[in-house]
Amino acid sequence: MHLERNMELLRFFTAGNVDDGKSTLIGRLLYDSKSISTDIIETLTRQSKTTGVDTEIDLALLTDGLRAEREQGITIDVAYKYFSTEKRKFIIADTPGHAQYTRNMFTGASNTDLAIILIDARNGITEQTKRHSIITGILGIPHILICVNKMDLVGYSQEVFERIKAEYTEFSKVLGLKKVSFIPVSALAGDNVVNASPKLSWYKEGSLFEFLENVKIEHEEEVQEARFQVQYVIRPQTEELHDYRGYAGSILSGTLRKGDKVQVLPLEAATAIEKIEKNQQEVEEAHAGEPVVIHLSHDLDVSRGTTVAKESALPVTDNTLEATICWMDNKAYQSGQKLLLQQNSFRTKAVLKDIASRIDVHTFEDLESDGTINLNDFSKVTIRTAEPVSYDPYGKNRKTGAFILINENTNNTVAAGVIH
Repeated sequence: MHLERNMELLRFFTAGNVDDGKSTLIGRLLYDSKSISTDIIETLTRQSKTTGVDTEIDLALLTDGLRAEREQGITIDVAYKYFSTEKRKFIIADTPGHAQYTRNMFTGASNTDLAIILIDARNGITEQTKRHSIITGILGIPHILICVNKMDLVGYSQEVFERIKAEYTEFSKVLGLKKVSFIPVSALAGDNVVNASPKLSWYKEGSLFEFLENVKIEHEEEVQEARFQVQYVIRPQTEELHDYRGYAGSILSGTLRKGDKVQVLPLEAATAIEKIEKNQQEVEEAHAGEPVVIHLSHDLDVSRGTTVAKESALPVTDNTLEATICWMDNKAYQSGQKLLLQQNSFRTKAVLKDIASRIDVHTFEDLESDGTINLNDFSKVTIRTAEPVSYDPYGKNRKTGAFILINENTNNTVAAGVIH
């Protein structure tokens, strides 16, 4: 299938307990929507004969990318799948169900438009459901779809579905979730995944596939101010391009136009956009997600990580950040640990000045901190940086309000966070 450049892209991730059927659901979605090539289907059919499944093809194999995962029976990392329909392109991040892989879920979810949280119809809401929902709330995912799976094992009961819907609605009130939808399915039997099922005739709102094709995507350029961050400074210094000085990077959000009055941060230097190049052609404007080279009217000390924003709507620029972090390192945080904060291509030295509280990932309550942060802990912290960071609160702009923390000595990523 040919992908048109102007097709909308929906990024979504799936989360749920280990045996809630995430891999089967994605496999069913890809298989029934005819998004898999014939040679892959043939390979899967052969492999399925060795797995002992009752059906002709083991749909879970589509998302179990590593043989080691299949042998161990667990998913060990975030697996990305790409497919398209006549209406949209899709990127799926299949995140692990095990509690110890919270860090992977945080990574897979941070850049998505939609979260699909699976609930086994037999078990209802579990501790993992609550954990995944709380992470989704912290990350401010625009839309959540609660997928009540294995409806075939509860006799396609509307009562069971409505009870889970009511319980989740009550539990999630404190999370500040933006939009929540509910859908009943059976991934294994194929009910209501791509095709509507007569066994779920009481549900009138269409299949999962229809939902994904039609759910409204928030366009960042419509809701956010213009932000550009320099990835590379281009200075060929050749005879032909003696005075050329361009700044390459992607527009993080909003729209920049030729002639816009801008500030270069953290320099707080005023200038204007003299020229915008896209694919080596001059253009009048560029939008969120587009890689461009911009030229400024003044010769300034611009380097990798420098932010360019319109004078009329500037981000916050400060050395002190209030943030929520998810600790991703197997080694616990050490008091005074030397860190690097990286926000897109900007990097600076940083320290945690205060650990205000730890978030209980089962109840969403703030617990008093004892100063420790362990693997998969969520903590509210104050961070002090060597150089000022230009940011928007994460709830306003996810591109500039997110960051990672790196161990300065080992270069390992130890935490990911969002700025309040």
